[in-house]
Amino acid sequence: MLLLSLILLPFLGAAVAACMPQHARNREAWFAAIIALCGLLLTLSQYAVISEGTVLRYQLSWLSAFDLNLIFRMDGLAWLFTVLIQGICLLVVLYARYYMSPKDPVPRFFAFLLAFMGAMQGVVLSGNLIQLVMFWELTSLTSFLLIGYWHHRPDARRGARMAFTVTSIGGLCLLVGVLLLGHVAGSYDLDQILLQAEQIKAHDWYLPILILIALGALTKSAQFPFHFWLPHAMAAPTPVSAYLHSATMVKAGIFLLMRLWPVLAGTPEWTWIIGTAGVCTMLIGAFLAIFQHDLKGLLAYSTISHLGLITCLLGIGTPLAMVAAIFHTLNHATFKASLFMAVGIIDHETGSRDMRKLSGLRRVLPYTAALAIVASAAMAGVPLLNGFLSKEMFFAEALMVGSASNWWMSLAAVLMGIFGVAYSLRFIQVFFGSLQTDGGTDVHEPPRWMRFPVELLVLCCLVVGILPELSIGALLQAAAASVLGEQLPEYSLAIWHGFNLPLVMSIIAFVAGVVFYQWLCRKCNLQQRDKVPLLHRLNGKETYETTMLWLAAGAARLERLVSTKRLQPQLLLLILAGVLAGAVLLWMMPGYPSIFNLTPIHWPFALLWIVGCGCAIAAAWQAKYHRLAALILVGGTGIVTSMTFMWLSAPDLALTQLMVETVTTILLLLGLRWLPARLVSKKQQMLTRNRVKLRRSRDLLIAVSSGVVLTLISYLILIQPENQTISRFFIENSLPLGGGSNVVNVLLVDFRSFDTLGEITVLSIVALTVYALLRRFRPAAESIKLPPQQTNPVDPASGQTPAEQATTGYLQVPGIYLRLLLPIIIVVSIYFFMRGHNLPGGGFIAGLIFAVGLIIQYLLAGTAWVEARLKMQPHRWISVGLGLAVLTGLGAWFFGYPFLTTHTAHVYLPVLGALHLPSAFIFDLGVFAVVVGTTMLILTALAHQSVRSHRGPGQNPDPVQPQEKP
Repeated sequence: MLLLSLILLPFLGAAVAACMPQHARNREAWFAAIIALCGLLLTLSQYAVISEGTVLRYQLSWLSAFDLNLIFRMDGLAWLFTVLIQGICLLVVLYARYYMSPKDPVPRFFAFLLAFMGAMQGVVLSGNLIQLVMFWELTSLTSFLLIGYWHHRPDARRGARMAFTVTSIGGLCLLVGVLLLGHVAGSYDLDQILLQAEQIKAHDWYLPILILIALGALTKSAQFPFHFWLPHAMAAPTPVSAYLHSATMVKAGIFLLMRLWPVLAGTPEWTWIIGTAGVCTMLIGAFLAIFQHDLKGLLAYSTISHLGLITCLLGIGTPLAMVAAIFHTLNHATFKASLFMAVGIIDHETGSRDMRKLSGLRRVLPYTAALAIVASAAMAGVPLLNGFLSKEMFFAEALMVGSASNWWMSLAAVLMGIFGVAYSLRFIQVFFGSLQTDGGTDVHEPPRWMRFPVELLVLCCLVVGILPELSIGALLQAAAASVLGEQLPEYSLAIWHGFNLPLVMSIIAFVAGVVFYQWLCRKCNLQQRDKVPLLHRLNGKETYETTMLWLAAGAARLERLVSTKRLQPQLLLLILAGVLAGAVLLWMMPGYPSIFNLTPIHWPFALLWIVGCGCAIAAAWQAKYHRLAALILVGGTGIVTSMTFMWLSAPDLALTQLMVETVTTILLLLGLRWLPARLVSKKQQMLTRNRVKLRRSRDLLIAVSSGVVLTLISYLILIQPENQTISRFFIENSLPLGGGSNVVNVLLVDFRSFDTLGEITVLSIVALTVYALLRRFRPAAESIKLPPQQTNPVDPASGQTPAEQATTGYLQVPGIYLRLLLPIIIVVSIYFFMRGHNLPGGGFIAGLIFAVGLIIQYLLAGTAWVEARLKMQPHRWISVGLGLAVLTGLGAWFFGYPFLTTHTAHVYLPVLGALHLPSAFIFDLGVFAVVVGTTMLILTALAHQSVRSHRGPGQNPDPVQPQEKP
């Protein structure tokens, strides 16, 4: 349960934080900090177990037959990344308390931040690859919200959209790669996949799997050629940048490559794909960082470069390179988070991040300057700081790859070191020289606790750089051992390894970096240069924008070709596609020739179908002249369909069809008055009679063809032997496994309850969408509005005002009798609900019956009278129904069964005797509540429209087209 708590805690915290009052930074910051601290303490408490090599595992059964279970898994690597995610989040929350403006919607900020932390922990702790992809996409969504937090700024919206688009495309590739990987391994369980590394590498699908998973990882970690999105994500608030781009989002791709390293690494394909992307990224990112004028822009490109360094280490593929990659991941998180926070302090105090307008800041920000200089020195790889150790390990591994004739990797490593020193010097130059700020002279150090996270992170850089083995040695070994296992090499984290070639490479990089920076400042006028030499034409943003414009233009062109404002052509395309797909499916079915072996015609049944077909044809004909008559004929077709179900021994379907016909007819009646009159354009008037007949003949042919194809498919399924269909399984197992003899109901609430849960969720979304769309038309007062000139008109027939008629409808004689239908219908609804598990009925049918009873009351007394007395509140019915359905599924977990597993119990009561109590009863009750709530919400939303449109004499109607007159 510990691992489940680590996942649920930040999401629950995000939900609570979102409900907190605005502009109360202390309360929200304390709450978010407590959430992060609790998670951090829970993770640290497992260090003793993790350090011994134990893998913590927690599994919740979901869809076990498809190997889709919720699995949470923590080993040394996952533990280290979890500590990194939670620890940096805690410091960012403390920093954001002082950075964020009181005018900002702080609850929304902390809610997004905690949700993002939960998504990242889900990626790190997932033991099922499909589950990992779900959390992977959730990180893209939450990062989109964080990057676009200041949504009033165009650059924030563009940056968020760009990051989301690129990473989501990579996520789709990752999903396909994971599906292929699970198919090859025979499981999506990470532990099972790790045991089959050699079989996966030898499989023919290895290369497609590698390419697809690499695309997911490289897009998320901003590797070449997908690196362009990360600098534009700097439009986010600085706490977001410090968190996303040091310890979390961009490290997700790195973590994935580390996690699947035992399965995919060790082949030439891996080295060329991952290694080449890493080398290109670290060089391009480092070179571009030198020529940035925005402090956050410089850090963004330096982040790209260091991510490329880590990717390059993973691409090298040796065990020691894996150790160096994990080590540099930790080091980069510490010095890069501190640098982002230091830049935030500069921006917060001076109002600018433009290095051309800032200099001499050490005079007014002495402590911040000292901290930033130390952190940038760690980024440059200066000795006695943590960045020096991991960079020297990288130099050593680059030498192992190269040889006397192949030294390109060593050269790339040195070049990256030179560029790293140059952009680090460019960064710290804002603290030297004469004082110059862009925000006036009132510049001072930030509050003490705003600077504390920077101080702590810089202290970590110093401690790890001076005492590496004592401070980080055990943690690094536990993480590396969880990935490498028996391949874990011997290595030393000592500060001094003697005068060797990696040290020479470090000295060359440092000296050449200083010289190169001085040459750039003097010869290239670095401060005033707007274009990046050599690489200024390689603009990823322009390529992305051009591609998006092409896609938008292509979509618009396609829409013009296949779309129209008229409904009929769109339906024509849909029906044609359906007929074609149905015909292909029919041709591929194994029993296709047996269709022509027709059984003897049963004339009463055939006559019934002739009546139904006649109603359908007549409805199509009457739709041209009289919509109400067409609606009545469509209802006749529905009744024939219901009788067909009854004839074929499907009473549940017959009852459902009958109730749906009733509700749908009322729905269409309410909607008919809003349909505009048929407006015949001049172009249509010019059509000849023959062309009109040709079009109608075409429509008739397509309608008949689609009906024939569907009929043949249904007929072919019905004549299949029982041993060739799945129906026999449900018939035989409905009672012993589902606890009910009504196969249809057991199928819906037990065998396929997950599908039913999805269906009622979609139904609820549709109802809420209809309500939201019609809400703006809803009148302020649910009563008939009277024109100003006639404040109290009297109906001559009844002698009552409209308000009196609305409130006394039940006092009329027919209303008195029909009012008694409501309790009777309620009893009938309860009867069908209670018997549904063993006899025809169930929650869906009972909900429709109950809704019909309520609709009758609306028809008799009107919307205002019923809502004033019954107080239905359909929204609550929907929420309660979905809650009951979900809780039924969650309840199975507490007893160790998969989600939505049902259980049947027999309880004996003294008076009632033995009672059959299936847990599916609660699920069915949820279905009942959702059906009632959604039906009444949609119908009452339309009914409110009718109330508003009912105007008094002399009052203008609503601005819609008038209904055609019969």
